[in-house]
Amino acid sequence: MPYSIGLAGKGGTGKTTVAGLLVKYLAEKGKVPVLAVDADANSNLNEVLGLEVEETLGDAREEMKKGVATGMTKDVFMEMKLEQAVVEAKGFDLIVMGRPEGAGCYCAANTLLTNYLDRLINNYAYIVMDNEAGMEHISRLTTNNVDLLLVVSDPTRRGIQAASRIYELSRELGLKIGRMCLIVNQAKDGQEEEILKRAQEFGLEVGGIIPEDPLVRQYDLEGKPTTDLNKESRALGAAFAIFDSVVP
Repeated sequence: MPYSIGLAGKGGTGKTTVAGLLVKYLAEKGKVPVLAVDADANSNLNEVLGLEVEETLGDAREEMKKGVATGMTKDVFMEMKLEQAVVEAKGFDLIVMGRPEGAGCYCAANTLLTNYLDRLINNYAYIVMDNEAGMEHISRLTTNNVDLLLVVSDPTRRGIQAASRIYELSRELGLKIGRMCLIVNQAKDGQEEEILKRAQEFGLEVGGIIPEDPLVRQYDLEGKPTTDLNKESRALGAAFAIFDSVVP
């Protein structure tokens, strides 16, 4: 079974950037193969990773709902679509969930996707799932337990409080999570003591703190993949140090 890592956090925390750095870390450390799963409705993990995406699992659901070609079973159709949705890269693959379902029943399509995705993930050593704050994708799409949940927050009391609510939601959903850690992103110099105090206030284990980094903003503005960051990046160095301590 692969080791599964989920990332969650409210918008604007840099969760997807952290997810991309984690994929980069695993690939560079030889912890391969890795399957990156973009389960956020606002899908942009591919941009962080520098990949083009043509098919999503949401597209497959929509097509199956409209009907499959004559002579092709739904099982064959969905298996074909899943294979087409996998984007291959060096050391890792990417699959994008796509937007949530629209009106109508998607039960059959979701069941088939779940079956094939469960089969697919067993080909990987690690899974990194960039999840929306609501956590629903983790709860309904895969039957695998989450070994490590990284909740990403900004360096504010409200942000850390929002992270604690994600902790609570994961428990309410009955998710089986081996370990949960808070990663505080975009922290300014001198904020560490206050961040640790606030995390303790909400009973959260701090996996680490990633400093504010102008290089990350520059790459984002220029449309460069964040995974192309070099060793001059403070954020990259801090993220890798965190992963060294929390990822087996």
